[in-house]
Amino acid sequence: MVSVQHSVANTDEDTSFEELLADGLPGTARVELARALAYARERYGNHCLSTGEGVWEHALGMALIAVSLKLDLNARIAALFFALYEFDDKAEEHIEADFGPMTAKLAEGMRRLNRLRMSSRTDAGTPADLRAQTEILRKMVLALAEDIRVVLLRLASRVQTLRHFAATKQCSNLDIARESMDLYAPLANRLGVWQLKWELEDLSFRFLEPDTYKQVARQLDERRVEREAFIAESIEKLKQAIAAIDVKAEVYGRPKHIYSIWNKMRSKNLDFDQVYDVRALRVLVDEVKDCYAVLSLVHELWEPIQKEFDDYILKPKGNNYQSLHTAVRAADGRAMEVQIRTYDMHRHAELGVAAHWRYKEGASGDGAANYNEKIALLRQLLSWRDEVTDASVWEEHTKAAALDDTVYVVTPQGRVIDLVAGSTPIDFAYRLHTDLGHRCRGAKVDGQMVPLDTPLLSGQCVEVVTAKQGGPSRDWLNPQLGYLVTSHARSKVRRWFVQQEEEETAQQGRAIIVRELQRAGMTQANQEDLAGRLGFRDLHSLLLAVGRGDISGRQIHNAVLPELPSTPEPELVVREQRKPGNDDRVLVVGVGRLLTQLARCCKPVPPDSIQGFVTRGRGVSIHRSDCTSFQHIAKQHPERIVPAEWGTQAQQAKERREFFPVDIVLEAHDRSGLLRDISDVFTRDKINVIGVNTVSRSARAYMRFTIEVSGSEPVQRALQQIREVQGVLLAERG
Repeated sequence: MVSVQHSVANTDEDTSFEELLADGLPGTARVELARALAYARERYGNHCLSTGEGVWEHALGMALIAVSLKLDLNARIAALFFALYEFDDKAEEHIEADFGPMTAKLAEGMRRLNRLRMSSRTDAGTPADLRAQTEILRKMVLALAEDIRVVLLRLASRVQTLRHFAATKQCSNLDIARESMDLYAPLANRLGVWQLKWELEDLSFRFLEPDTYKQVARQLDERRVEREAFIAESIEKLKQAIAAIDVKAEVYGRPKHIYSIWNKMRSKNLDFDQVYDVRALRVLVDEVKDCYAVLSLVHELWEPIQKEFDDYILKPKGNNYQSLHTAVRAADGRAMEVQIRTYDMHRHAELGVAAHWRYKEGASGDGAANYNEKIALLRQLLSWRDEVTDASVWEEHTKAAALDDTVYVVTPQGRVIDLVAGSTPIDFAYRLHTDLGHRCRGAKVDGQMVPLDTPLLSGQCVEVVTAKQGGPSRDWLNPQLGYLVTSHARSKVRRWFVQQEEEETAQQGRAIIVRELQRAGMTQANQEDLAGRLGFRDLHSLLLAVGRGDISGRQIHNAVLPELPSTPEPELVVREQRKPGNDDRVLVVGVGRLLTQLARCCKPVPPDSIQGFVTRGRGVSIHRSDCTSFQHIAKQHPERIVPAEWGTQAQQAKERREFFPVDIVLEAHDRSGLLRDISDVFTRDKINVIGVNTVSRSARAYMRFTIEVSGSEPVQRALQQIREVQGVLLAERG
């Protein structure tokens, strides 16, 4: 930010600066100012800003502008310390210890705004640039809500930078001039600080449009003598007329600002001679009634120009500017503008918000702004963003902010929160924190309990009453009930209910998976791996799919059990009536051959005792009579159980030694060689093993073998031999 290139002011000038900076302050302030001057000068040394201006000169310029704005001692010292953070790692601690917490707070506020400065320097005109400006404006207003002096000092800093450019007759960065015109001048106008507004506009215009600036300045200079003579004559004439009606008044020629003249010529398509305020008078009086008396007198002396009268006393501007403006035609036919206002109105017009921003001394002696006054002022200033860019450009890219678009409320801790107009305490709670919104059960506004559908107003202090736990009510989503206004809060409530429904669905899915794994004898199966085999990115997605019914129990079985080779199914006879010679047919009254399938949960093989279960859409599922799953569903749906037996074709298949898959499960003490010993049993009996799954836990081995057999006899023989293997505790069909 800085470099060592520039020399500072002479030490002999320090005394005069001290006197200037102490203007309007009590005598005790001189000592503190002297310490602040010495402290800042010692640390700034010969350093320069990136603009080429000396840091020390910039600090003095800012402080003198703060004096012209009638700011207090803390603000003037903070102006001197505007760049101290660049040269002192513990600046905040030092400032607070030596000059008080209020000065430290102001210096930190300026530091914060200085960081924001670069983000607002954009080439105006594109949507992205306008969005960037909108963001910086929002942050500026929030800074303003904390302490208006910070913003005034930021304006003073920018004016001092432009003065430096004017003195050196060059602008090192046109973005600074553009930012000053688009951002800081409108802010100064909204704050009503006229003396800074016109200087920001004229100096920025000088570098942004140098040719146009010189042209307007030349036209002013060419007729200066004539204009000054006319103004002097008009002042004398008006003074005499006012004295005749016994009104105390001050009359003088109003300053001509080059940018305002050019802007009026451009916006109204006027020639230089047609601009009324090139020749202008200003009248200051004591009371409002005197304003109207002088106005009547002006219209008697000169002919008023139609439609060129504005009563800003009756209807003040958005920044609380008050004055009477009229345009009259003089004897030579040329126009002249006359402004009439009281001294109080003039002080506000020149100093704006700084003219009536009151500070009161607390017990500790630190200045503290009256909070109610700050909030009231903030409401008046909210529409200043409308003036940032040309209206047509702004409307094209973004909706201009209106005074009633936003309400500003505060937390009990004093934090200012902006909300959409009409927002309720629940909207406020969700704006602070999602969990606070979920647990909101009541609200206090300015210390009084209010219903949760109460619309909030700017300046109110809102406190949320919460429960220790719980969630929102579905009534909050009903637009007719008016609990929520902001889309942010509505989305948070909807998301909460979606999550609750997902959790309930996931729990149902988990219960189904556990039950199916138990039926398959695979309770130790890794559910994460199961999700992957079924094509889900994680277990939670699988649980939701199972809970919603998208994944069936059969699909879980197929995924958790080993792939089995295709084998011919035996013929099954499901009987409601027996007819001689029809053993190879499925006989059901009124129905032809039924679709049958062997249940994968128990894998029946001839000559197991079997029964059928009539499924929905998949025919009859054939189970072993001792199948646990079958016994469970038989209790639930006894009406869907039908008798079944193996038919003659199944017996022929057995004789042809066609094979069927059968599961054998066992539990044993885990030891070395256990798997080998059990495999030897299958080898001796010439039983083909097509699948093996083993799990060891707590010195126990849990095994599942899928074998191929032509009937149940080899299975029983194998089970008997396995039970005799050392360490086997349990062996049975799966």
